This record gives sequence, C-alpha cells and structure tokens, in this order.
Amino acid sequence: MDSKHFREKNRTVGSMDQRNKLTKALIKNIHNPTLAWNIFKRILSVPTSSSSIISSRSVLRSIPIITNILIRAKMVSQIDNLQQLLLQQPQEVSHVSLIALIRVLAKSSLSDMAFSQFQSFRTRFPANPPPVYLYNVVLESSLREDKMDSFSWLYKDMVVAGVSPETYTFNLLIAGLCDSGRMEDAREVFDKMGVKGCRPNEFSFGILVRGYCRARLSIQALDLLDGMESFGVQPNTVIYNTLISSFCREGRTDEAERLVERMREDGLFPDVVTFNSRISALCSAGKILEASRIFRDMQIDEELGLPRPNIITFNLMLEGFCKEGMLEEANTLVESMKRNESLMGLDSYNIWLLGLVRNGKLLEAQLVLKEMVDKGIEPNIYSFNTVMDGLSKNGLISDARMVMGLMISSGISPDTVTYSTLLHGCCSTGKVLKANSILQEMMLRDCSPNTYTCNILLHSLWKEGRILEAEKLLQKMNERSYDLDNVTCNIMIDGLCKSGKLDEAVDIVKGMWIHGSAALGNLGNSFIGLVDSSGNGKKCLPDLITYSIIINGLCKAGRLDEARKKFIEMIGKNLHPDSIIYDTFIHGFCKHGKISSAFRVLKDMEKRGCNKSLQTYNSLILGLGSKNQIFEIYGLLDDMKEKGITPNICTYNNMISCLCESGRIEDATSLLDEMLQKGISPNISSFRLLIKAFCKASDFGIAKEVFEIASSTCGHKEALYSLMFNELLIGGEVSEAKELFNAALDRYLDLGNFQYNDLIEKLCEDEMFENASDILHKMIEKGYRFDPASFMPVIDGLGKRRKKHDADELAERMMDMASEGMGEKKITRIESAFNRQKQNRFSGSDWQTIIHRDDGSGLVLKALKRVQKGWGQGSISSLQPQKNDFLDYWG
Repeated sequence: MDSKHFREKNRTVGSMDQRNKLTKALIKNIHNPTLAWNIFKRILSVPTSSSSIISSRSVLRSIPIITNILIRAKMVSQIDNLQQLLLQQPQEVSHVSLIALIRVLAKSSLSDMAFSQFQSFRTRFPANPPPVYLYNVVLESSLREDKMDSFSWLYKDMVVAGVSPETYTFNLLIAGLCDSGRMEDAREVFDKMGVKGCRPNEFSFGILVRGYCRARLSIQALDLLDGMESFGVQPNTVIYNTLISSFCREGRTDEAERLVERMREDGLFPDVVTFNSRISALCSAGKILEASRIFRDMQIDEELGLPRPNIITFNLMLEGFCKEGMLEEANTLVESMKRNESLMGLDSYNIWLLGLVRNGKLLEAQLVLKEMVDKGIEPNIYSFNTVMDGLSKNGLISDARMVMGLMISSGISPDTVTYSTLLHGCCSTGKVLKANSILQEMMLRDCSPNTYTCNILLHSLWKEGRILEAEKLLQKMNERSYDLDNVTCNIMIDGLCKSGKLDEAVDIVKGMWIHGSAALGNLGNSFIGLVDSSGNGKKCLPDLITYSIIINGLCKAGRLDEARKKFIEMIGKNLHPDSIIYDTFIHGFCKHGKISSAFRVLKDMEKRGCNKSLQTYNSLILGLGSKNQIFEIYGLLDDMKEKGITPNICTYNNMISCLCESGRIEDATSLLDEMLQKGISPNISSFRLLIKAFCKASDFGIAKEVFEIASSTCGHKEALYSLMFNELLIGGEVSEAKELFNAALDRYLDLGNFQYNDLIEKLCEDEMFENASDILHKMIEKGYRFDPASFMPVIDGLGKRRKKHDADELAERMMDMASEGMGEKKITRIESAFNRQKQNRFSGSDWQTIIHRDDGSGLVLKALKRVQKGWGQGSISSLQPQKNDFLDYWG
C-alpha cells in the first residue's frame, strides 16, 4: 500500500470518527436546540471523503434529528437555512439529504413548508425527480391539511416527471377527490388503476365507499361492495360499518339490517363500531327507540355474541335522549353511568349539560356544573360556556355572570365565545346598556371580538331598525380586516328584506356571485375594492340560507314570479332546495289563494326527495280552508297520520278557523276535545276562534262556557276578556258585557282593546245613567286613565235629568284626571282606545254644542282646555330611544 493511499484512508477514518462523535453529541443535546444547531453545522463542515456514499450516510443520520429539534423549537429561519446548507453539499449528498428533510417536514404536519421545499427541490433537480414514496408523503400531508391546490400540483408534477404511481398513490388521489366532492373524477381514477399497473386493494374500496356515503350516494357504494369479489378483494369490517351507518342515516334501516346479516355471512362479526354506527345514525334520524333497543340488546344479550357497549355508545345514547327531549331516560342513563366511574367523564358531563340547557333545565344544569366541581371533574371552558349560553338566551344575564365568576375562580379565562354569549343574550332581550358594558369589558380584557361577535351586534342593530349604525359597524369590520362571512351577508340581506328594502337585498345577492361579501358595498360603504383586493370577499358566495331569505321576502311581498326566478337561479348555481324553501313557496301561494300552484310546488318537492314537514301541511290546510275545501283538509290530516307527523296547535287552529268560517262549529268544538285528548293544550287563539263563531251565531250561552274554559286553561288574559266583552256588545248583550267589564276592572286588566266607550254609550241610550256613572267611578277608583269622551254621554244624560250636582262632580273628576294624570296602578293604551272607538254623537260639531251649553256642564270647557294644553303628552325626551354606543368601542 503506497503512502498516498494510506494517508487517504486515515483521513476518511478520521472524518468518519469525527462525524460519529458529533452525531452522538447532537443526540445528547436534543433539548438544547441552539447548541444542537451549531453541532449539526460542524457535522456538515467536516471535510468530505472521496466516498460520497459514506458521507451521505453520515449526514442522513443527522438530518431527521436536527429537523425535529428545530421544529419543536419553532426555529423557522434555521429550517430555511438548513435547506440552503444542504444545497451546498455535493450533488448526490444534497439530493438524498433534501428528500430526507422534506419527508420529516411532511410527517410533522408542516405541509406548506414541505410543499415549498419540494417545489424548490424540483427546480434544483428537474431531471432527477424524487422517488414515489416522497410524492406519497407530501400528497398525504397536503390532503390531511386540506391543501387541495398543493395536492393538485403534486399529482400533475408526478405525471410530468414520469414517476409511476403505486396503489397507495391512487388511494391518496381518490381520497383527495372524494373530500372535494368530485365523486365522478374519483371513480374515473379508480377505474384507471389497472391501466397504470396497479390493483385496487381493500383500502381503495374503503375510501371510495366512504366518499359515496358522504355524498349520500349509498346505492353506488353498495354497487362497489358487490363488485369487490371480481377484483379478488374481500370487504372488511370498516367498509361494512361505513355502509351500515350511511343507510341508517338515510332512514333505510331495513337495508342496514340486511347488511349486518350479510356481514355475518362473510364471516365478519359486527363489532362495537358497527353498533355505534347504527346507534349514531338512528339517533341523528330521531329514531331513538330503535337505537335504545339495540343499546339494550348490547347490554344483556352476551350469549348472542353482541359486543358490550363502550363509553362512546353510552355518550351516543345520552346525546340521543337529550336531543329528543327524553330527559327522564337521559337522567336514568346518567345515573347508571355514574355507578361506573370510567363511563362518566368530562365529555359525558358536557353532553348532559348541553342536553339540560337545550331542554330549558337551566337550574339543573347549574347543579350539574357544581356536582362536577365537587367530584373533582374540572369543567372546561366548553362546560361553562354551555351553561352561560342557556342562561343568556333566556335573559338571565345576572345568573350567567355568576357562572362566569365561577369560571374565573376556577382559573379559566373567559374567551371570545364567553363574551359573545353574554352579548347575544343582552342584544336579544333589548338590554342595550348591558351589552355596551360587556363589550367594553371584553376590550379591556384584551379579548378581541371576532366575526361572530360582530354578527351578533349587526343583527341587534337591524332588529332595532338602526340601519345607519349597522352600516357603520360593517365598515368598521372591514377596516379591521374581519372576514365578512355568509352569516354577515345573510344578516344584512334579511335586515333589508324586513325593512322594506327588498330590491337592494336582491341586488346584493346578485352582486355576491361576482364580488362576494364586497357586494355589501352596495349599501353605500364603498369598500368593494378593499375586499376584492384581498381576495377574501370572493369566497363568500350566496348559500341556501341566502336564497331562503330572499325567496321568503319576495313571497311575503306577493312577488311570487320573482321568487320563482330566484328559485331557478339557485338550482342553476348547483344549490339544491330544501323543505324550508319549498314550504316558503307553498305558504306564499296558499296565502295569496293560489292553491293549484301550491300543489304543483308540493309535487316538485316530493320529486326532489324533500319530505313534507308539519309546516307544509299547516300551509296547505290554511290554503284549502280559505277555499272552504273541508273534505280535502281531512285527506291531508289522514296523510299526516300515515307519515307519522303529529299535528300541532297551529294545525288545529287552522282547522278550527276553517270549520268555523264554514259554519261547522260543532265539528270545530270536537277538535278542541281531540286536542286535549292528545295532550295539546289549546291556546288563546283556539278559544278566540270558537268564541267569535258562537257569538256570530248568537249562541252567547255556549260562548260564555267556552270563555270560562279558556280562562281556566289560559288564565284570565286581557285578550280573552276584551274579545268576549266586545262580542257581547256587538250582539246587544249589554248587561252581560257590563258584568264582564266590571270583572276585568277587578282584575286590573289593560283596557286598551275594550270598546268601553260603546258600553257607556249603550247604557246612556237605555237611560241607565247611574250604571254608566258607576262604571266611570270604578275606572277612576281603580286608577285607570281613559278617553275623556267617555264622560260626555253621562254628563249629558245627568244634565238632562237635572242632576246638576252629579254632572258637576263627574266634570270635576274629569278635570282632576286631566290635570293630575291619574294612572298610578294601571294605565290603559289610550291611543288604541282612540283608534278603535266608533264615531258617536259626541264627535265633530256635537262637541261644540256640549262645550258651550249652560246646563251645568260648563266645566267641560275648562277640562277640554287643560287637555289641549298637554294632558297625556308625557315627556318627549323620555320617548327618545337611548343611544347604543356599540361603535364607540371600535375607535
């Protein structure tokens, strides 16, 4: 061996030893990223031997180590620098090293960084593409993080580079297309696998089956299952579970049961996932009793080989019971779960809390929250926010504040959701000052509002009719770069529709297809350019809710032809109408008497697979009733029964109204009995319809009986008393009306809807002045303030009877009431009384006769002058709405 070769060998061995030592030092310093980074740079700086393979192996061992160290330490600039250092190595070393770096980045869920470095790699080595496994890793990373643009680029580059795909590559491509909803393309790629020399495996079939099921194409998924045998692939449990769940979710439980049997025939045993899929789907479809039967069998039928339920099974059943309002069953299940501590964890408690809140059991929810703390199960922010949301939505802001205090004392800081929940509660109940206070507190705690928060405020401003302030808030949102999402646009469109600006709303919907949320600039904010320049606005396109709002607005305005055009436009934009939109059309046509058009819509609705809802039937019943088509209405009721749709109070009221209008009062009364038997409590509207019908038929005795039943069922409500009183008066039952009016006074009911002027006038016409005078005195004694015209016929009558003292006394009372504004106990809606009272013989010029005559009623003139000077006007400043300073906190 010559000396030159010997020296070369010694240098190689020395370099290897040095790199091995440095690599060991690198491993020892994984918790010291700065030192580790310096050690790695030393590894790269060690002189390279003549053997590039040995050098690359040494570097390759250290790359995953240093990359993971830098990722954990979030040393992004060093990762970029790492790429540059590797590019300075010899070409062969650089090539394999960069592949190792990209692989680690992709595996670490840094898809953007991995993709960027992959593109740089392809630019540096255009003729030497990476192996297929690197394409697979980066494709999988992009798919996992929903980076479909990167995914598409990688696939095209793979084709251009001539890299042959594997079955795994095809599986990734099929999954990406399925996730994008491109099922036809996914099937095309699946069918081309054989052309590229790849055979689909069980995962290929499983991915495509899942895609079909998610797209609600279960039949195509079943066809794929049937074709697996021809490829020599046996279906697995996952594929069967996916199909079973899909059929259950679509309500096709018979097909699901047949699949379970077929699964057993294929030698596969349904596992707990199979049963959980069935239970989950059944609960989602509202078929809780079927789910409960399966759950019970899992618990008791071990000899049948059924799997035992796990914590997921229990949670699914708990959620299902709560969703259907079956709180007794839910509570029983919770108690059984508590007996096994491993079953009742934080997730289970949160499901129980949400169930209680949604079913209005707010006190119980607060007690459960306390129980969690007592048992050492620490509630998380979701637990607290759930309870606060329920309290806030019911206007119990103080109670929600107390829960927030408990939250803070537990070491959990309120977040944007917490404050948004409080804001929503305040805004929905009109507590503007509290909303301002909460918004200010939110800002002081450095808890920035998000789009959801702003949408709450926007909705509140529109609800109060404060359009200019809503537009200003929208401008602030744009200036602060908040994403104006579909909810924002829909709030604005809904507000415009409800405020009569329907044409502007239509223009915005049209503009959204071009400018996205920037179409809101049509309101006068002039920020189309701002939003378009960012590109975000174009992502906000009209959705099903947008069209539901605009179609509803057009239908309510009677612009049915325009609504139909919007419907066609929506379908053209690949937005499929749901039962809500169809119900809107049906209701609109029925309301405007176009029954045949309503039934044509119904036919199209059923053709497109949308089920008739309770609202559908109620609208049709109302429409048929307006045409007195009673026989057809009973046909609809039979159809409801067959479909398992239970009539509600609205259904029965529509029926009662139709029957009463057609004079079939006895049939209407029998419906009242049917309601009570079915546990549906009649409301005031139900009784009002019957009372009016009986009074119209002059059957005041039965009307009075219905009134008494109504009072015992609904309580002694002003609406019932005023209706009965007015109907008695119209029917000439003055004595009965007087007695009922006295009862209303005793109960201090609001008199705004009582035609009491007519009662006093009728009593005076019958020369029952003392009775009329007694009523006036009683109204004054009870603290009522009422129309001064009520005094006139009584004063006139007493004057004619020469009862000057009594007439003067009433006039004095009238003056006192005018000057002092009596109404400390109850104040009637005087404006309503003025609007409703009929023209009588004391109106117009007759007033002048009464005022100027000299029969002891001269005091009326003095009283009238006091009225003209401002009686009843109140404080103008008190009527001004309080300013809502939402915008003050936005700078």
